[in-house]
Amino acid sequence: MTNNRAEGPQVPVHESTRLLREFTSLGDEFERYMGRELTVNPTDLQAMQHLIMSGPLSPTEIARRLQISTAAATVVVDRLAKVGHVSRAAHPTDRRGVVVVPAKESVAKAMSTLMPMITGIDEIIGEFDETEKDTITRYLRRVIDVYRSSIPAGDSS
Repeated sequence: MTNNRAEGPQVPVHESTRLLREFTSLGDEFERYMGRELTVNPTDLQAMQHLIMSGPLSPTEIARRLQISTAAATVVVDRLAKVGHVSRAAHPTDRRGVVVVPAKESVAKAMSTLMPMITGIDEIIGEFDETEKDTITRYLRRVIDVYRSSIPAGDSS
C-alpha cells in the first residue's frame, strides 16, 4: 500500500507540539462540521461566529472583522438572511443604518453543537490541581504568544 500524502521533512518535536498541531487540525475539522450543521460556507460561518459572540453588528463591522469589502459583507449577509440565520433591523442609534441580527434559532442550534465540546474541554481542567492548571495555562499563553509573533504585523484579524 502506497502512501500518497506528501511527506515534508521530519523534524523531531516534543509530543506536546505534535498534539497542538493535531488540536489545530481538529479545530479546523470541527469548524467544517459546524458549517455543515448550519449549512453555511466558511466565510458565512465566521460571520455567524462574530454575530453569536457579539450580538447584532453593522454590515460594515462584519466586513471589518472578516477583512472583506463591504460589498462582499453584503453578499454574506444576503446569504445568511436567505437561509434564515439573520435578519436586518434598524440601527439603534443611526436612523440611516442597519444592523444584522442573528436568529435565535440559529444561535440555539450553533450553541447546542458547540457547548458539549466546550463543557467537555472545561471539565478536563478540573482533573488537575491548581499548580498543574497554572502550568497548563502558562504554556498555552506562551504558545499563543509564539503564534501571534509569527504573524506579520497587519496580517492578523
